[in-house]
Amino acid sequence: MNLPLQVITISTALFVAGVGSVLAGDPESAVYLAQAQNPCAAKNPCAPNNPCAAKNPCAAANKVDPKLVTRPAGTKRFAGERADLIKLGGELWSNTKLSNNGLSCQTCHRGSAGFNPTFAQPYPHMVAMPRDRAGLKRVQADEMVQFCMVVPMAAEPLPWESKELAALTAYTVELQKTFKPSANPCAMKNPCAPKNPCAINPCAPKR
Repeated sequence: MNLPLQVITISTALFVAGVGSVLAGDPESAVYLAQAQNPCAAKNPCAPNNPCAAKNPCAAANKVDPKLVTRPAGTKRFAGERADLIKLGGELWSNTKLSNNGLSCQTCHRGSAGFNPTFAQPYPHMVAMPRDRAGLKRVQADEMVQFCMVVPMAAEPLPWESKELAALTAYTVELQKTFKPSANPCAMKNPCAPKNPCAINPCAPKR
């Protein structure tokens, strides 16, 4: 059945007006309709897999009292067999009970990840986080452990003479021996970019 052009035009106008009035009172439907019409409007398929999207527990701007993470003069540090301290340090490295927020040293440094390139330098040396948050120009290894206790792990510093601090310090220094600075995993080229499903507009007229 062939309808006059005028009838088709009026019917189309009424339909559009009707849909518009319905969508005006239902924003979610409006979004759904827009996405249905636009094949490229779907959520980025790469976003859930972005390893850099999680919130950085070290990025907060609060300042830290340098006295909390500076070894007091005259401190008698725990002395023990180095092999035993390294073994205990390795066990404490993944112990979330040391923190008040469920984190452990391994949370940020699994597989020697999360260290700045300066970690390859012998202690004492400058570390950006204590410098920026506590004004410390350089830190000893045990002071860096204490800083991680206070900031990322949101806990109290360990007793300076404790076996636990000595163990974590020994394990940290041991990790330095095999540490090699590598590129930031979040600075690499977007792995999703070459396969962007919206890079080619399927709605564009073919030439």
